[in-house]
Amino acid sequence: MHTSLFQVRQYECDAYGHLNNVNYVRYVGEAGLEAWAAAGYDLARYTALGRRWQTRRLDIEYLRAARYGDTVEVAVSAPAVEGASVLRAYQIRLAGSGDLVAQAQAATIFVDANTGEPTSIPPEAVAVFGEQVDLSPPIEDVPPSPPPPPGVFSVRRRVTWGDLDMTRHVADATLLSYVETCGFGVIAAHYWPAARMAAQGFAIILRRHQIENLMPAALDDELEIATWVSNVKRASATRHYTIRRVCDGVLLTRVDTLGVWVDLASGRPIRIPPDFLADFAPNLVG
Repeated sequence: MHTSLFQVRQYECDAYGHLNNVNYVRYVGEAGLEAWAAAGYDLARYTALGRRWQTRRLDIEYLRAARYGDTVEVAVSAPAVEGASVLRAYQIRLAGSGDLVAQAQAATIFVDANTGEPTSIPPEAVAVFGEQVDLSPPIEDVPPSPPPPPGVFSVRRRVTWGDLDMTRHVADATLLSYVETCGFGVIAAHYWPAARMAAQGFAIILRRHQIENLMPAALDDELEIATWVSNVKRASATRHYTIRRVCDGVLLTRVDTLGVWVDLASGRPIRIPPDFLADFAPNLVG
């Protein structure tokens, strides 16, 4: 078990004063790199090997809010090898109290840095952690998305230099920022921007992200991020996102987001307002 510490910065918080969901994902990615580095597999060693890690699946559940000035501990489990993938579990807790604020599982594959093709994981890279852990239950696949309704909403985004990480691809946290932008776009397009929801005393709080990466996005790719909603319940719904490359339509990433409607004063879940559902009808499945 490896633990990394992060202090929540002001610029990492959203308009509610909470650590933005995107930055939880950044913490998870950084803690994973630090865990490998502590075991002797830092970025310099990967460069010498001509290898890198690529996230295939990430499942993160948000349990409570971290806020500006909090210090959070990200505990990273020892890796469990499953075929060509390495699975790791993450627990994000408030330092001092130990309160669990988020938990995640990630499946990453070892790939050739030049071709992106999966390659064998050096046995010694896993052996340094000793006995493998048993991740129970294992990370879930992102379920198949229902076909989009006629009112599917989409935005386009071109990958810029500032979007790239050190592998020269778009990292999970940046992909989530694309998704976040699309999410705010779709609520505004259906007449429910954040300001209107706040005026009526409620908000949509994200509880879970499930991410599946099929291919990486690279510099100058023009991307189309599309979104629609299914599985509407009393106080929650699932929003589906796809990220495709415009030039050839190839699907790069799928994201499912579970949103919960909450009362801003109490923080408790509320029934989704009927007029909200009526306005979103073209974007809903079923």
